[in-house]
Amino acid sequence: MNKLRILVGSKNPVKINAAKEIFTRYFPDSEIQCEGVDAPSLVPAQPLGETETRLGAQNRVTYLQQQFDADYYCAMEGGAAHFEYGAATFAYVVIANAHRTSVGRSCNLPLPVQVYQQLEQGKELGHVMDELFNTNNIKQQGGAIGLLTNHLATRESSYTQALLLAMAPFNYPELYKVNDEL
Repeated sequence: MNKLRILVGSKNPVKINAAKEIFTRYFPDSEIQCEGVDAPSLVPAQPLGETETRLGAQNRVTYLQQQFDADYYCAMEGGAAHFEYGAATFAYVVIANAHRTSVGRSCNLPLPVQVYQQLEQGKELGHVMDELFNTNNIKQQGGAIGLLTNHLATRESSYTQALLLAMAPFNYPELYKVNDEL
């Protein structure tokens, strides 16, 4: 059986489980060795805006590539932004191997204004949600997504979907030229 070593730029079990799930789906005939590694995002603990959030995921993957040998590297970075239609939380994902890098993004979860205002004051979403819902370490469980959707969706399911979609360039490399530009 072929073995694939997957490194995730975080020790958060939600992120590791999401990565293991997608690589198991894409490579059902391989043994998936998925491991979390503390990798610096080099952005604030609670990124605000799409650019800062994407950069956090990219920085984690770059660190993994520079420090370790693996078949695939991936990172997920949760962020929040205030869009013209309101505040929302989302995540960027980055997957890379020796030949290419793919960037993906999750869907948006609308955030209450009072929650987003606390993020602007420097608090992390997980801590704000723990205070609001009287939970403990929700970011390593269902996340704000789980709480605000009555657990019909979770932080892990959001990451899993974004990672599944970000795998497209690896599935059809002939359609996705490296460094393609429009």
